[in-house]
Amino acid sequence: MPIDRRGLLLVLSSPSGAGKSSLARGLMAADGGIRMSVSVTTRQSRPGEVEGRDYFFIDEAEFTRRAAAGEFLEWARVFDRGYGTPRAPVEAALARGEDVLFDIDWQGTQQLAARMPADLVRVFILPPSAAVLLDRLNRRAQDPPEVVAGRMSKAAAEISHWPEYDYVIVNDDFETSLAGLEAILAAERLKRARLPGLTEFVRGLVEGL
Repeated sequence: MPIDRRGLLLVLSSPSGAGKSSLARGLMAADGGIRMSVSVTTRQSRPGEVEGRDYFFIDEAEFTRRAAAGEFLEWARVFDRGYGTPRAPVEAALARGEDVLFDIDWQGTQQLAARMPADLVRVFILPPSAAVLLDRLNRRAQDPPEVVAGRMSKAAAEISHWPEYDYVIVNDDFETSLAGLEAILAAERLKRARLPGLTEFVRGLVEGL
């Protein structure tokens, strides 16, 4: 019989360009039991992004209103843009035993750790080198040179938060990194603390002996 399980929050953080978004997409493609938390943001959409799938795009006034009303589980300002996670759908998913994937920075992760520490699994993604990070940012061809330079200048500050995370993956080879991420998720799902139905299951098992 299936054992009742509480969902978990799997957070991926990294400096921009280290590959966390690609790993997030790869994990969801490989594992149908986890879904992405869709954040709201005040930044403009990028080519190929879809409203409601990648982000919910809102203006500054609406973002400020939601933050003040406590409607975000976490929120932050990154490169002068607001990013926030709607609280209600995440809490409902955990209660249903569903896992939620987050592609957020260290600021948002700290807020999640303060509010939902027992549900949180934190993974920091590192690039194999500064040269590779710069190359990945340039190959994205989504940002002008001055924005790429700004992201590189902030990378060291972002990387300094790696000790706050439960796991660290150096994303040199995508398939190897993805396999490591899948292993982390599998192990965390089996933690006794995430299985509130385990006590009842064991009781029934013992009674049947």
